[in-house]
Amino acid sequence: MKIEFALLSVSDKTGIVELGRSLAEMQVKILSTGGTGKALEEAGVPYTKVSDHTGFPEILNGRVKTLHPRIYGGILARHDDPAHRETLSEQDIPPIGLVVVNLYPFAQTVQKEDVTIEEAIENIDIGGPTLIRASAKNHAHTTVVVDPGDYAEVVAEMKVEGGVTTAKTRWELARKAFHHTAAYDAAISGYFEKMSVDDEGLPPVMNLSMVKQASLRYGENPHQRAALYRPQFHPPIGIVAAVQHHGKQLSFNNYLDLNAAWGLIREFDDTACAIIKHTNPCGAALGSTPREAYQKALSCDPVSAFGSIVSFNRTVDEETASEIGNLFVEAVIAPGYESGAVEVLARKKNIRIMEMPSGKGTSKPHSGFDLKRISGGVLVQDRDAYYLTESDLKVVTERKPEDDEIRDLLFAWVLSKHVKSNAIVYVRDCVSIGIGAGQMSRIDSARIAAEKAQSSLAGAVMASDAFFPFRDGLDEAAGHGIRAVIEPGGSVRDQEVIDAANEHGIAMVFTGIRHFRH
Repeated sequence: MKIEFALLSVSDKTGIVELGRSLAEMQVKILSTGGTGKALEEAGVPYTKVSDHTGFPEILNGRVKTLHPRIYGGILARHDDPAHRETLSEQDIPPIGLVVVNLYPFAQTVQKEDVTIEEAIENIDIGGPTLIRASAKNHAHTTVVVDPGDYAEVVAEMKVEGGVTTAKTRWELARKAFHHTAAYDAAISGYFEKMSVDDEGLPPVMNLSMVKQASLRYGENPHQRAALYRPQFHPPIGIVAAVQHHGKQLSFNNYLDLNAAWGLIREFDDTACAIIKHTNPCGAALGSTPREAYQKALSCDPVSAFGSIVSFNRTVDEETASEIGNLFVEAVIAPGYESGAVEVLARKKNIRIMEMPSGKGTSKPHSGFDLKRISGGVLVQDRDAYYLTESDLKVVTERKPEDDEIRDLLFAWVLSKHVKSNAIVYVRDCVSIGIGAGQMSRIDSARIAAEKAQSSLAGAVMASDAFFPFRDGLDEAAGHGIRAVIEPGGSVRDQEVIDAANEHGIAMVFTGIRHFRH
């Protein structure tokens, strides 16, 4: 049937006036409510108030506006059913062939720091989801639109098809509508779960509603399909919010490495650079300037740095950009770029130049969940947001670490948190000089880290992401001249390990926590 009546009731007014004008030009009668009606009226678009159409006023401060048989009968009627047509005729209910609705900004509201429960509850839309679901259910006869980006296509099709939409379009819009309401309900249920988590601090139910942000060329390997998704109804944050200034489209692996690079670099308060390869750091350092930090980070493992991701926690200047230009890197990520720096980096045609907008996941993470997919389910844990300080360290050896050693130990400890287990990190002067990652044996990680070192380890410190199960790790460190060690402790052979450190004159501190990264 030709669309004769359309119901417009939107929270996001983007494009609604233009849509209203187009519908009016096609002689479609518009029904509307509250703010949407006001926007149409101010633009000179003719419409009828829903309350005038139903003969029943809005009540309860607008909580009840569209919940009326004259609305839902017009939306849900099957035009191919004689009984339905007869009922519409008897009750004087005109068919509503087009429903355009989007919902109260619940997710945006609850993200405000000072939001109250009462404010959150008042932003739970009732009539909107009901209109959407009713229209989507009856998509064989009713067109439902929830995305302003679809207005132009619907109008264009109506003009071509003589005032109707095609079955294919209605099906696609209905599918999109059900995703829309599902995501909205997920945002609401997620908020309520935060208000009442179980004794573990984890929600008994976790509803994840994700919207595709971008299709990717392929996944980890070319034979795998891939796409980037983000939570619907939530503004992009973190790597998803990063602004790309130059370079090829980001790949699946680029996103993984960028996430690892940014997760590490934002741990540091002082000027720092980290170089990431296959989600593991192959170099990290503090420096007085970004350029110095980069040079020191690169010195750790310049071979592995080929094809890496370089991250900074400071604005990249032109001098630093020129230095990076001497190495093939996949991407650079930083909180900003000085004038000329982007142009210098962009001399490399394909390099991805990424900027993290302020406030979009640029501070240290303090809460939230990590999710890991397994066959048949999802593992959920708190994000590893434990930040160690000097006061947390427990000296367990006869020799206490000196001040410069403590600073290196804390730097090495942060770095070990971002290295795949089993992780061993050697550091001197807040510069990584050897990293052993992902080995099945901790002693192998210690040996590999030493083998990869580009300079002597004499006077360096050592970090282990978990306890030493045997003294061999300390013996290996002593053979390279390591001065101090940081590790969690907790092994049944802790005393054996402590004795080894004392024999070698190594200072050792326990953290009481570990940083496994699988």
